[in-house]
This record gives sequence, structure tokens and C-alpha cells, in this order.
Amino acid sequence: MRKFKLPAIPQTTSKSIRFPNDVIDQVEEAIRGTEVSFSAFVIEATRVALENLQEQDE
Repeated sequence: MRKFKLPAIPQTTSKSIRFPNDVIDQVEEAIRGTEVSFSAFVIEATRVALENLQEQDE
């Protein structure tokens, strides 16, 4: 059995970014009815995009 550890909260920095309104609408539609925040969605999407770019370079 895996031992329980308190999750580490990563350091964050606030960044202001402009999104096209249609992208905001699409993200909000995708997360509607879930527990996912706009920020969490964008962070995960960015991580996946970065992983994809790294895989393309290899």
C-alpha cells in the first residue's frame, strides 16, 4: 500500500494573459458541471502541449 503524503503545492506566479472570447467560451463550456477551474484547465492544457512539443523534438 502506498504511504499517504501531504501534497506539495507548487509555487505559483500570477500572469495576466488575454484570450480570444471564443476560446474562453469553449473552455468554460468544457469545464461546465465539473470541479475544474479555468486556471486548472489552462495549466493542464499547457503542460500537455509542452509534452507534445518535447516529444516532437525527440
